[in-house]
Amino acid sequence: MSKCDKLVDVGRRHFLRGSAFAAAGAATAVIATPEPARAAPGLALVNYPATRIGNVKDLKINEPVDIAFPDEGSPGVLLKLGAAVEGGVGPDADIVAFSVLCPHKGWLLSYKGDDKSLNCPGHFSRFDVENGGQQIWGHATNNLPQFQLRVDDKGDIFAEGVDELIYGRLSNVLEG
Repeated sequence: MSKCDKLVDVGRRHFLRGSAFAAAGAATAVIATPEPARAAPGLALVNYPATRIGNVKDLKINEPVDIAFPDEGSPGVLLKLGAAVEGGVGPDADIVAFSVLCPHKGWLLSYKGDDKSLNCPGHFSRFDVENGGQQIWGHATNNLPQFQLRVDDKGDIFAEGVDELIYGRLSNVLEG
């Protein structure tokens, strides 16, 4: 056996011994580490200063109103759907608002009233506005960002947050 062969053999033993110690340490860490706390629904929401985007009396069922939220560079749509939906606000719990930038490539979405969906002309992604902007077809891998809304006692509608990342932004934090 040459001197080089002995060094290789010693190197293997050190490697295997080190691997065994690392594996034992990792197993101990997994056993000793408490399970992380689970986030409650809605905790990922980024809150913004309340922005008035409309009034209940000005909305008509299934007629979209163009809005901008959280700033002028972020187009959206305000909708009165005519039937209560999860996340809906107002007297009938049927008012919702969404970003109209497709989360896939940022194309402007258009509203299709007969099936209450927002549709992308670029790659044909479709989003269900009655189900929180859930993607129902296409290339997008995220649901559509929905705006958190509040209605005051005068019927004014305020947007206060966004539940998903708006296309083209590294975060949904307003720039000062």
